[in-house]
Amino acid sequence: MGPAIFKLKKGDTQYSLRVFPIGGYCSMEGEDEQSESEDSFSKKSVYKRMIVVAAGAIMNIILAFVFMIIILVQQPQFASTQISKFSEDAVTCNYGLQVGDTIKSIDGYKISTFTDIGFILSVNSDFVSNIVVDRNGEEVSLSGVKFKTYLNEDTGKEVIVRDFYVFPIEKNLLTLLTQSFKEMGSNIKMTYTSLVYMVTGKFSLNEVSGPIGVVKVVTDAASEGLKVNFLSALNNIIMIMMILSVSLGIFNLLPLPALDGGRLIFLIIEAIKGKPINPKYEGMIHTIGFIAFILLMVVIAINDILKLCCGRGLMS
Repeated sequence: MGPAIFKLKKGDTQYSLRVFPIGGYCSMEGEDEQSESEDSFSKKSVYKRMIVVAAGAIMNIILAFVFMIIILVQQPQFASTQISKFSEDAVTCNYGLQVGDTIKSIDGYKISTFTDIGFILSVNSDFVSNIVVDRNGEEVSLSGVKFKTYLNEDTGKEVIVRDFYVFPIEKNLLTLLTQSFKEMGSNIKMTYTSLVYMVTGKFSLNEVSGPIGVVKVVTDAASEGLKVNFLSALNNIIMIMMILSVSLGIFNLLPLPALDGGRLIFLIIEAIKGKPINPKYEGMIHTIGFIAFILLMVVIAINDILKLCCGRGLMS
């Protein structure tokens, strides 16, 4: 972004490379200003403008689905949510879990994939859960299921040990597409849940990363993968790209000013009222939202730098 250093015009579209490689954007005539051209954004019908506004976020989610297929197609089989056996020192089996149980929810969090199990257990702070399982077609609720823990030396925190294994799912074209779709759903749900946890204070600012923090995550993931082989490093990077793509898509659809979701809200109001909101007021709201997001990005960038340089963030 910033001043253009190279421009190329093809048809009615101008392409440019700009000074600061921190992102990209598409600016359409009539999007943020009035235009008399019949081909401009502002002259199109409401439903067409809604499609255009939502398209970017939807493409992020579709791209993430493609990444997920690339990751899963390499696996010999997929993990289910049905318990196949317990480890030798398992403790959860002492609190009601049995071989053959299909886990349906943990602490109210719906379980659709093995990924869901890992996520909800990772945010469990007291190492005790209420679990609902499907046992021979009957729903069974288990209260106060305790888990073993171990000390993570890197973070200094106690972490839950999952002491059971699950049955595999045979890989074929149908299960590949089905599992890819389910995993996408799990990642979308995790993104929304993480946003709720941040708003409610369960996640702190130190657990949020911007572009600087993401670079470190990608570098660390690639380094860990290279300890195995190049393909492992590449898959780690693809996985992070998938998570980022989902997060961007979901975040952009939030009904907040300056985001695509905020623009969609104004278009929905226009469709209901039959006329648009005064562009002056809409532009003012989006400007305020944009400034707020820039300030938030500055704070997150400072936090990322502190974590890199000092090992602790603003909220430490």
